Amino acid sequence: MRRGGRPANSHEATDRTEPTVTATLAASRRIARRFGRAAAGYDDAATVQRQICEHLWRLAQDHPPPPGAIVDAGCGTGHWLPTLSVGFGERLLIAADLAPPMLAQLRHREPGQPCVAADVHALPLATGSVAGIWSSLCLQWCRPEPVLAEFSRTLQSDGTLWLSTLGPETFAELREAFAGIDDASHVLDFVGVDRLEAAAASAGFNVLAQRRQRHVACAPDLAGLLRAIKAVGAQDVGDNRRRSLLGRQAWRTVEHRYEAFRRADGLLEVGYDALYLILRKRP
Repeated sequence: MRRGGRPANSHEATDRTEPTVTATLAASRRIARRFGRAAAGYDDAATVQRQICEHLWRLAQDHPPPPGAIVDAGCGTGHWLPTLSVGFGERLLIAADLAPPMLAQLRHREPGQPCVAADVHALPLATGSVAGIWSSLCLQWCRPEPVLAEFSRTLQSDGTLWLSTLGPETFAELREAFAGIDDASHVLDFVGVDRLEAAAASAGFNVLAQRRQRHVACAPDLAGLLRAIKAVGAQDVGDNRRRSLLGRQAWRTVEHRYEAFRRADGLLEVGYDALYLILRKRP
């Protein structure tokens, strides 16, 4: 995200007509391009993303999967695959991600790791073929209903899904700072817990555990915060995005508003509202 640009936006989580298949495919292509551009520097920038993986992993310890293969759905550069391998023992691990450049980073690091370029809406895996799915910070870019249904299809009976995503308070500071600046969307409308739980139940899951925790990214100024968001691919995903830079006065207004979020240590922060769910597929 560049100076004078905008954070991120997408289709509304509720109260809008669901996207067509064509729109979903177009959104997937945009997401793939965006994360592909971020791939080379992703690991250096993904501090909050690692924190969220670590928190999800602590929850996962109490809910191991049945015997069988495990998929890292939305694996990115594969930074969490070694932890899954050590933690769950000798199992087949399959890495899946939408962005080929992310998988290229993974192949460079782990040449023998099985991986596949795949959309989580349609995983190239047989029905009931895996025991567990690890998916950290992937679901927020999708409609949860079809993705959770696809995860359920892929899992065997009693299979486990370890899931983290972003909740509606994510980037609340940015939402407040950009409010009323123009008619464009500047922040994603993230899905809430109620919709996630309803989608999980409809897909055939029971909830084993649920948590919510706020994480923060910090920078000396607003432009730095926006660059940090862009560095992990977490920007612009929707059609109602701004097509040009903000004017200088509008940008100064946003900067001035954001000063309300300057901390005692002199840094500005932006919040990530992390939602964690451990789900088990019903027999």
